[in-house]
Amino acid sequence: MQIHDRVTVKTDGGPRRRGTLLAIEPFQEGTMYLVALEDYPLGIWFFNEADQPDGVFVEPDPA
Repeated sequence: MQIHDRVTVKTDGGPRRRGTLLAIEPFQEGTMYLVALEDYPLGIWFFNEADQPDGVFVEPDPA
């Protein structure tokens, strides 16, 4: 994924939400993504854990 890509994010108990990727920060444990959502246009951080399928919150938008 790259900056400005459309993505979906997994949130607590609800359907995936669509947003735009604003920043990417790699870490040893995974990757942080700053995503602009309708409710958070300036962005909110989501973390994808490396090698942990249950810890993947940000994915490319298939639409």
